[in-house]
Amino acid sequence: MMKKWPLSVMLALAMTAFLACERASEGPQGPPTRAPATAVTDTTDWPMFRGNPQLTGVAAGTLPETLTVRWRFKAEDAVESSPAIVGNTVYIGSNSNALHALDLATGRPRWTYRATGAVKASPTVRDGVVYVGDEDGMFHAVDAATGKRRWTFKTDAEIMSSANCAGDRILFGSYDDNLYCLNTADGKLVWKFETAGRVHATPALADGKALISGCDSNLRAIEVATGKEVSLVELGGYTASSPAVMGPRAFVGTMGNQICCANWQKPALEWQREPKDRSDAFFGSAAAVGDRIVIGGRDKRVHCLKADTGDTLWMFETKGHVDSSPAVVGERVFVGSRDGNLYELDLKTGAKRWQFAAGAPITSSPAVARGHLVIGAEDGTVYCLGPGAVAP
Repeated sequence: MMKKWPLSVMLALAMTAFLACERASEGPQGPPTRAPATAVTDTTDWPMFRGNPQLTGVAAGTLPETLTVRWRFKAEDAVESSPAIVGNTVYIGSNSNALHALDLATGRPRWTYRATGAVKASPTVRDGVVYVGDEDGMFHAVDAATGKRRWTFKTDAEIMSSANCAGDRILFGSYDDNLYCLNTADGKLVWKFETAGRVHATPALADGKALISGCDSNLRAIEVATGKEVSLVELGGYTASSPAVMGPRAFVGTMGNQICCANWQKPALEWQREPKDRSDAFFGSAAAVGDRIVIGGRDKRVHCLKADTGDTLWMFETKGHVDSSPAVVGERVFVGSRDGNLYELDLKTGAKRWQFAAGAPITSSPAVARGHLVIGAEDGTVYCLGPGAVAP
């Protein structure tokens, strides 16, 4: 004989069964998981500072229209270094004397390499090797897959310059006033060129020449094969900014509040512009795309100028110094500010399309590859933004 249950008990049992079915339909219980990202078919890389040997800051790939945080990685100290992205790995330095390799999909560390000083320069990845200098003046070649040291080379002062590759040669500057050219296989010195001041900037490459700006107020073109100077253009001010090269023109900001266009082939200074309402330095490097130059300044603004004349097209105001160098993705400009925000601006108009609040100053420059944007902040957090749900 079937037992008869009170109505209140039967209702309670029914509700329990209903909730169990709801939980089953939601999947296994436990901590929330990330929603899968939209499929990304972009296979482009960002192997070095500014993305390419000409240092234009222009991404070869694309980004989704809506960006959300895929993951965060917390380093032990501030991140001023800008990332490189090759394959499914992000490479970025930190002030904790570390070079980190992170999984692009998850942000999980693959390995950490310990340098002898803070790694503020941006890594360069070429043929399975990561090249980067540190604040102790040591230049490192590290196996990209394992994080093991291949070789090191010692300069006489800190290295803030990121490296650039030309065939089997790697080039970078040092605060000991020299531009160095090493053999990539063993780190042996091929040549060094002594300038008249510290070399903070990254050398750009064009037509077999290394174009370098520095604290001697000059833009120099050095022949990569021989280490001989072939041209010099006086810029009128010290530079920390790296040259962005489009054909015979190199665009660079100075610490004397000037934006310069130098024709390194003539050689001659084609134009020089100085914001009249404020006087401050340009530490970040320009992005050069089509007929436009985009550069941030310590006047807290992002400037867009016509490449051929230097005429101002637009300016965008932030609330902090803009030492971050902009990345251009199609008609979109991405740049960080010391006000703690990453901004997305319209390339044509300068209008703000979106902003992301990191909550700490951003001097790192964005890297864009494989449908993702990666950038660091001075609280030690590395952010990866891309398609899909916000990371917990």
